[in-house]
Amino acid sequence: MSAKEIITAGCYHIPVLLSETTDGLDIHEGGRYIDATFGGGGHSREILRRLNGTGHLYGFDQDADAATNVPQDAANFTFVHSNFQYLEHWMRFYGEEGVDGILADLGVSSHHFDDEHRGFSFRFDAPLDMRMNRKGGMTAADVLNTYDEAALSKIFTLYGELKNGRRLANAVTKQRGAREYRMVNDLLETARPIIGTAREKKDMAKLFQALRIEVNHEMEVLENMLCAALRVLKPGGRLSILTYHSLEDRMVKNFMRSGNIEGKVEVDFYGNRLSPLQPVGNKPIVPSEEEQQRNPRSRSAKLRVAVKV
Repeated sequence: MSAKEIITAGCYHIPVLLSETTDGLDIHEGGRYIDATFGGGGHSREILRRLNGTGHLYGFDQDADAATNVPQDAANFTFVHSNFQYLEHWMRFYGEEGVDGILADLGVSSHHFDDEHRGFSFRFDAPLDMRMNRKGGMTAADVLNTYDEAALSKIFTLYGELKNGRRLANAVTKQRGAREYRMVNDLLETARPIIGTAREKKDMAKLFQALRIEVNHEMEVLENMLCAALRVLKPGGRLSILTYHSLEDRMVKNFMRSGNIEGKVEVDFYGNRLSPLQPVGNKPIVPSEEEQQRNPRSRSAKLRVAVKV
């Protein structure tokens, strides 16, 4: 399916590395598969195109907006309105003893960045929300208004990889003494003098990424999903994952090498690797220059694929 066809199909973002990510699953027509990040449904539509009447696809998404993209004419598709860390629970619920492949696109969709009301982008003066699931949990405003300086510094430095994370945290805690954070512009007013104009766009993106990761507990959730995926996959099943920043990519890389996020590979008495997964290829797949020009969201993407042994 081409990018033009994806847009025509009503998806709210263009899938990254569509063919490569789906090819990574090595799809069998009658297999059972999971799209752990359904979103606009672009990857799901391509998987469904490769299945026959006996195959089945489960699409997970915790964001209620994604439900509007469910293909209405696909009898072999089940939409699961849930966080993907619970995929093992849901497979038991649906009576699946194992699946042949799991796909996850860990990036934030264009839909979220373009939605003026969700607070994911610094382009709009929206409430500082950033929750993927708006039914509960802390918002970005809650984080900014309640975390102490040390915690904010850790988030900005670790999740945003910002060199001036400590200064930003100090400025945030000082500013909220006079006025609490509610809107995107409240944060921009604090951050701009520290970030400066030369790197404003890049560093603002990193700052908002850091808050989004904290609000949605993305690293913890990713670890839970990877562990669940290993238990759900059949021997020979494929794990095909797109990452967009170094923290999640390192976790996925380590897990595919060793079966744990630390990347510690165990060996037997003879020195043979005991990893439950075998990476496909030595390096991640990255988008072509043409795709990066066509779809800016793809520029930082890396695709890693592994087989359960």
